[in-house]
Amino acid sequence: MGRALLLNASFEPLCVVPMRRAVVLVLKDKAEIVARNGGELHSERAVLPIPAVIRLVHFVRVPFRNRVPLSRRAVFARDRHRCQYCSHGAENIDHVVPRSRGGEHTWDNVVASCRSCNARKEDRLPQECGLLLRRRPRAPHASLWLIATVGSIDPLWEPYLPDGERVVA
Repeated sequence: MGRALLLNASFEPLCVVPMRRAVVLVLKDKAEIVARNGGELHSERAVLPIPAVIRLVHFVRVPFRNRVPLSRRAVFARDRHRCQYCSHGAENIDHVVPRSRGGEHTWDNVVASCRSCNARKEDRLPQECGLLLRRRPRAPHASLWLIATVGSIDPLWEPYLPDGERVVA
């Protein structure tokens, strides 16, 4: 049926909820529609616009999220499934500074790469084999990670995502 971005009362993104849950929150006056999808839901007595973004009426305290866990799926989501050396489709993860040379398995050292760039780089530094990183790797924003895990990002959500952290998975 669809999904909706759920915002806290402070317009901070909390998570993505199924459309059914979004409609229930709106009907129970626990949330309000901020952005509409364009369609409508019809019942016997009511017509409700399909929500794309909803905002909670009351602020919900969220426990502090200090960092996003590092995983293969998370690296691909952060790098948009593109090789960080040549921008082709990524199939592998690569340590910028190889682990054999003291590189660690951290967000700042792991990128998505295609097979040919990964094979070309092998156990060397990128500059040693003529490769350049398209952008410097870093840990994604914790609130954005909640959104990136669901797959693709609805364009209507863009104004409500943290600046500089846009991800299209």
